[in-house]
Amino acid sequence: MLDVEKIRKDFPILEKGVTYLDSAASSLTPDQVVYKELEYYHNYRANIERGVHRWSQEASVEYEKAHDDVARFINASGPENLAMLRNTTEAINLVANSFDWKKDDSIVTTIIEHHSNFITWLRVGQRFGCKVTAARCTSEGYIDLADFEKLIDDRTRLVAVTGVSNVLGVIMPVKEIVKIAHDHGALVLVDGAQQVPHIKTDVKDMMVDYLAFSGHKMLGPTGSGGLYIKDEHIYDTEPLCIGGGTIADVSVDSYKLADSPMRFEAGTPAIAQVIGLGEACRYLDHIGMDNISHWDHVLAEKLIEGLAEIKDVEIYGPLDPKSRVGLASFNIKGMNPHDVALTLDQEYAIAVRSGHHCTLPLMKEIFKIHEGNVRASTYLYNTKDEIEKLLGAVEDLAKS
Repeated sequence: MLDVEKIRKDFPILEKGVTYLDSAASSLTPDQVVYKELEYYHNYRANIERGVHRWSQEASVEYEKAHDDVARFINASGPENLAMLRNTTEAINLVANSFDWKKDDSIVTTIIEHHSNFITWLRVGQRFGCKVTAARCTSEGYIDLADFEKLIDDRTRLVAVTGVSNVLGVIMPVKEIVKIAHDHGALVLVDGAQQVPHIKTDVKDMMVDYLAFSGHKMLGPTGSGGLYIKDEHIYDTEPLCIGGGTIADVSVDSYKLADSPMRFEAGTPAIAQVIGLGEACRYLDHIGMDNISHWDHVLAEKLIEGLAEIKDVEIYGPLDPKSRVGLASFNIKGMNPHDVALTLDQEYAIAVRSGHHCTLPLMKEIFKIHEGNVRASTYLYNTKDEIEKLLGAVEDLAKS
């Protein structure tokens, strides 16, 4: 079982009296991760892989250990499958820029995607003449697998889907989508920004070709994240940048790239942040991802059921808490979502997110709301009492 009160002691920022319900944007960071970053700066602050002196050697060991820990966290075969990058967006762009796209190539995505996993493919389509199509969803965010069967064909080169919607919290049937794509010879990239922090992720079980994720949503530092690359694609995937640290050899007229993961990590990387992300994975492993997912469902059920009982509140996404992570988007009739979020902050000390959440196609095409909605998102440090506080505040606003 998850001991929330004990966990909260690792997050001293919570002592400031703010009810933090914006973890889908960025999670809080426990002391263990902060101290691990400080350990680097205080004890072995040096560049990695190039120095023979003791500090460089120690920094290199910790940096490589972080690769091992993060790879293990998602059940990758090893660190060679994992490029440490700044965030999900950079990881998606790396894949988009690594392909030798042809005019008759097809890319399939969905209408619920974050812009990072949507406009990136639109740009590919505009640059190379590829066909980009998006599967639509129901009002609850469900996408019919039959739609993927229709959209994916033998010309489809890549299918790019989210693992969990950042607006609706809906959990996508990734394994089923992967099977459809692979039956047609297409590769699959999953945006795991919302999935990896909340659901035990096994890239081998998913059979996914690429998985992108961000450290700052999973207790890690900002500026940290990763791209998982399946074994058979490692050396077919072109790095986004090359330069110092990415080479095995250079001559006057040629160069040879280093083995993975170094070939993908040009220049001096975010050493402290990568080390911090490794510590975040160890922290989450210690708590147990199954425990975190269970608590997500407990909070989601309380949140959804409570909002559904408040008059003039419209909820977006699935009403079944088992179909979503601990996230709920809603609007109060007659109120702008930004006004709701600002009032919750100023009068109730509750932090939520408002707007279109980088999903304008979803907002405009499915929900017909240009100003967006309010999103409350939970994590392992949130309590039932905090959900009650939010529900009471929303009820007050709905009555006013």
